[in-house]
This record gives sequence, structure tokens and C-alpha cells, in this order.
Amino acid sequence: MTQDFWLTSGWHLLIRDENGHMVPTVDFMRAYFMRDEVAPEAASCPAELALHKKLIDDPFASVVPTDLFEIADKDVVHNYQAVLRFRDFLSNFNSLEDAYMAITRGAKIQFPPLFVEQMTQIILRNILDGVTDPMQIRAAELLFRDQVVTLDDGRIMVADQETVKLQIGIQRMQGEDVAGNETLIDIMASETADEYWQRSDQFNTSVDIAFTQPALDGLARVIEKWVAHFLSLSVRVTPMLQIEDDKWAWHLGLDAQATSILNDLYHGKDVNESRLKQILCLFKLEADRGFIAEMQGKPIYMGLAMDAAGVVHFKPQNLLMNLPLAALS
Repeated sequence: MTQDFWLTSGWHLLIRDENGHMVPTVDFMRAYFMRDEVAPEAASCPAELALHKKLIDDPFASVVPTDLFEIADKDVVHNYQAVLRFRDFLSNFNSLEDAYMAITRGAKIQFPPLFVEQMTQIILRNILDGVTDPMQIRAAELLFRDQVVTLDDGRIMVADQETVKLQIGIQRMQGEDVAGNETLIDIMASETADEYWQRSDQFNTSVDIAFTQPALDGLARVIEKWVAHFLSLSVRVTPMLQIEDDKWAWHLGLDAQATSILNDLYHGKDVNESRLKQILCLFKLEADRGFIAEMQGKPIYMGLAMDAAGVVHFKPQNLLMNLPLAALS
């Protein structure tokens, strides 16, 4: 049975175009102006109330500087400016995917990275629509939410960083002694995976991404779908324990740390044990067609690593920019 998930992402307020890409709607943009950051309060001034009504009535209405500068609460002005810059940026593109690719290719943005993370989630929600494996959905969270890593007896447990911070804060408020990132977060296992559907918007499960674990296979499937959606390229992604290839020809890091480590390994530089241990997962990506001639039939090696603080910052845009794609004819 098809399950719904990430109900708060805003995905349900967009529509698909003929390419299966997501087109922002009036309702989608209106939802941003209903968020707590910009929604009026009892003490809101007349200028703030007027602007809010204007944008609720027409979320794409033109806004002039005086609409903002007459608002008394300057924090509200800052929040409005962020949302309006995001809105205006999206207005330049036919779809959310087009806007995301523009950012990936270097388009300058004047809104917080949080908006890009929200775009990533919505695009993933579109890509994964109809997927019945909750492990894939949970694994996809790595692409738009930073994860805290716990290494324990061969397991590589990842948990949502913001959730961990929240839980630790609550425990400390209750007078509990919390060391580091240690807190209790439910572990998502195969036998309990179906519980994910009811809690998908809470980001409050941890999952093991060690080699042979279902969540790692789920992450491989998500990567395949991500590449296919944006690049119309069919690829196969296989988890690996290590790279043993005398003819290693191409690699990419799925985050800044993995990029640096793989670059050094590729160029034959010494990589000390502590840096090597930052690598959490390795993958082999293969494609039957679509790569430059010298990479036809050859694998692309990929790595995912944690930083020195034990946090994973996945960069899904690397998958779109760093593959050896053949030029379109």
C-alpha cells in the first residue's frame, strides 16, 4: 500500500509539469507567508498587517521598499525579505528542479541555505512518491538534514542533528547529565520500519548505514533515483567495503570531507588513520551509457564521510555536477 510522508514539506501544494518536475503554485507560496516567522501577532503594526494581507491575497504580488520599511518590527522585516527573495528567485524558473540546478551551477542566492534544504526535501518527496520501503525514505533524509554519527561495535548509527540537539536540551532542562551527543533516539530496524510512516515529519529515528545494512542499500537506491530524475541517466549504485582498483579513474565525494580524502588517496598522498576513519560509506556507480568516451564501462567511486565533530553534511549537488557526463548532441 502506498504511504504518504513528509506532510509538512509543502510538496502537496505543488503541481507536476510534463517532465515530472515540481511547479510552485500560489498555494505553495502562500504557505510561506503563513509561517510563524512572518505571520502577524496581536501587537503587529498596521503596516505589517497590510503587507501580510496583500501577500495572502496574492503571494506573488509586487512588494515595494516602503511596504517593508514601515513595519515596526525589524526582525519581521528580515524574515519577509528572506521569503520574498526566495519567491523572486523561484519566479525565474519553470520548476523547483530548474531552480535547484541553477543553484548547483553557481547561481547566487540571497536567501538562507535552509530554503535550499527545503527545496531538496520537496524534490526528493516528488522523486520518492510511491516508494513503499521506509528505509529508502529515512535514508533520503541524509540529503537534506545533517546527521550526527555514533560508531558502536561495527554499527554506523546516524541521527538527525537538530533532533539530537533538541533532545539533549530537554534532558539538560530536566537536570540530566548528558555527555557529548548521547541521548535516546529510537533505532529504526527492519522489524519496526513501518512505524516510520507515522513519524516521518518528526525526524526522530536513528538508522544504521554500515555495510550490508538495509538503510545503506536504501541510500544507494535514493542516489540512483536522484541522478535519474535530474540527469535522465540510468545508473547502478552498489555499496562497497573498500576501493581495490589499480585503474581507478574517477571519483566524487558526497560531502566536503569525503571529497578531500578521496582526492588525496587518488593522488597517492598519505592519509592518516584518523582521516580514513571519517569515511563511513563507499559506493560504486556504474552506467551503460551517458559518460564521456574514456569513462565508458568504468566505475565511479563515491564516498560519504563525517567531519571531525562526527556530523555528516551530505551534498547532493555533487552528484549532479561531478559525474563524467558526455556532452549532449
